[in-house]
Amino acid sequence: MDTRSISSRKAGILAAAVLLCICSAVMMLRYQDMADWVDSMEDIGTRQTETLYEMGDDLSEGNYLLYNEYSQETAFSDVLEWYGQSPFELLGRYMDYGIFDSEGESLLSDTSETEAQRLAEEESQYYAFRASFYFGEAGELSDIQVDGSALEPKTAYSLEQQYLADFDNVLYAYGLSSISTPENVTVVYGMTEANLNAYCEVESPLELSFYNFSSSTAYGDTLEMMTLLTAAAALLLPCFRRLDISEMKIFRVPFEIPAGLLLLMLASADLMNIPAYVAYRTVKGTLLPGSGNGVTILAMTINFLMWIIVYGLIFWAVTSLRAMIRMKRAYWSKRTLTAKLVRRIRKRGDAYGGAMKRKAGGIFRRTKKFLAKQYDALLHLDFQDKTNRTILKIVLINFAILFIVCLFWYYGTFALIIYSVLLFIFLRKFTRDLQEKYKLLLRSTNQLAEGHLDVPIEGDIGLFNPIQDELKKIQKGFKKAVEEEVKNERMKTELVTNVSHDLRTPLTAIITYVDLLKNEDNEAKRKEYIEVLERKSLRLKILIEDLFEISKAASKNVVMHYMKVDIVDLLKQVGLENDSKIREANLEFRWKLPEHKIVMWLDSQKTYRIFENLIVNITKYAMPHTRVYIEMTETENDVRISMKNVSASELDFNVDEITDRFVRGDSSRNTEGSGLGLAIAKSFVELQHGTIKISTEADLFKADITLPKTEIPEGAETTPA
Repeated sequence: MDTRSISSRKAGILAAAVLLCICSAVMMLRYQDMADWVDSMEDIGTRQTETLYEMGDDLSEGNYLLYNEYSQETAFSDVLEWYGQSPFELLGRYMDYGIFDSEGESLLSDTSETEAQRLAEEESQYYAFRASFYFGEAGELSDIQVDGSALEPKTAYSLEQQYLADFDNVLYAYGLSSISTPENVTVVYGMTEANLNAYCEVESPLELSFYNFSSSTAYGDTLEMMTLLTAAAALLLPCFRRLDISEMKIFRVPFEIPAGLLLLMLASADLMNIPAYVAYRTVKGTLLPGSGNGVTILAMTINFLMWIIVYGLIFWAVTSLRAMIRMKRAYWSKRTLTAKLVRRIRKRGDAYGGAMKRKAGGIFRRTKKFLAKQYDALLHLDFQDKTNRTILKIVLINFAILFIVCLFWYYGTFALIIYSVLLFIFLRKFTRDLQEKYKLLLRSTNQLAEGHLDVPIEGDIGLFNPIQDELKKIQKGFKKAVEEEVKNERMKTELVTNVSHDLRTPLTAIITYVDLLKNEDNEAKRKEYIEVLERKSLRLKILIEDLFEISKAASKNVVMHYMKVDIVDLLKQVGLENDSKIREANLEFRWKLPEHKIVMWLDSQKTYRIFENLIVNITKYAMPHTRVYIEMTETENDVRISMKNVSASELDFNVDEITDRFVRGDSSRNTEGSGLGLAIAKSFVELQHGTIKISTEADLFKADITLPKTEIPEGAETTPA
């Protein structure tokens, strides 16, 4: 080690020693100011005032205890069991007290006549302090009056306000009204000058003056200023090379030791109260027994050394921590116990270290996964379900964080700052994610509004997923409605075309044969033409009647004439009346009907028309020389009719459209018909609250009708059977 380094250390040590001596001396030079402050606290007037301010709670308790002594509402043993020994028991020995009714009569037997007279006087100079508590008929405190020879009017007013606040605190905190409730009385307390001084000696706020002393300007401000000066010097001295002593071995300690010391000094009130207590006892002259210059010098020496130790520890801790500025990242690997512990663990073997890494990594991954899961749950919160559990989780997590923050007391402010920053970052990320998902939802709604019904609504939108599901339903509904509308437009076009064709065909024939009839003289020919005209007219009439029927059914402008109908007999009747058409079509009908009657409330004409249209439809389109199966079954709630036949031509139509108006199974229109038969049948079935279902399988055509067994609908017309 060279001479210059040794010289530098000596200069730095000397500078540090001078600094510590100066700080200690400044601290001790303020002792006189501290002594003056202690003397002011020990002034009799100050002591009396402080004592009176501290008496509010005890006097408030005394109101209820004294009234209970008079009223005997609660046994004294119960009062002791519930509330223990009251501080008023001590205070009451140093004062006169009494309870007076509205007439001014004394109610307490312990109050002598002389005491009662003195307490009741309006302006009494006998008492240095007197307080009167006025209670109304309902037991409420109506007024407090404070006076006395030792009190200024301003002080008396302040005491009244203080006692009023103390009374409310005591009443609600201890529930003393359960002991007894003073009603329509005045409780008066009085203390003479001698009793007040005696009580001050026994129960004086001077016991608390040490704590006031430690926070006084003379002590507290000087301590803070010297502490800051010491810390600043520890940070700045190494900047001067000749004064740099930060590389001395004493300062090369692990980070945790000086940091823990500073944290302990800041957080531990008891530790920092030690120098304050020594200084207080020195100012009071009670640090060492005895008196004289020798005792005083020894006491001051103890104080001087104490302050050198205090500021020396601060200087040492700050200088040790200052190395992190110079060493930067290397400081954390070389000057921390944690780093040394990690290195030691690593030296024990790769297997152990690897296990530790895996465990640490596993804990980290599980923690990260848990947090990600909670965050995702928050993003996908479903407001359609109960959210109490999720809200409870958030509240509990927030409670845990705030509970940890509260453990740091005043220094929890720094933890709150960190928590607020993290909360801001979390809320910003959460809000941005929410905005992105909202934009996805908005894009979907815009596409829907613009009519893009084929564009899929995809993507995870978190909280808005239920809305996305509803949008998909709306999109599907809109798409179905549009398809239905397109279908209706197509059907309208086909309707006009078919109506025009079906009306024009017989009408053209009628016009043609009328012209032929005008110019024909041959009677046989004329008769033939008239028969054709009659046939075409009937065809046109039937077509118009069918069109009229389907129009009324579509507009719901049909009057239903309900009556009791044997549906089995009605179906048989339809078969018999169409027997000629069945034979002409070379079809073999197989009937499977119930043997018994099935009587239902139906419109017989419209039900007949349903069966007729279906059977006629079969005779037109069924393959000749095949069988037709008609079956009727009865259940508890309805009657079901099934008609099956083999089609003569390929069934290439849409079964959902075959029951629409002017739709024919024979698209080439080679067979005679209006295309309204099944549409009329469907309308009449639905008017009677039934259903009809058309189905096909290869060349098999099947019609299933279900008619419910219902009573006659209310308001419907009936016709006697």
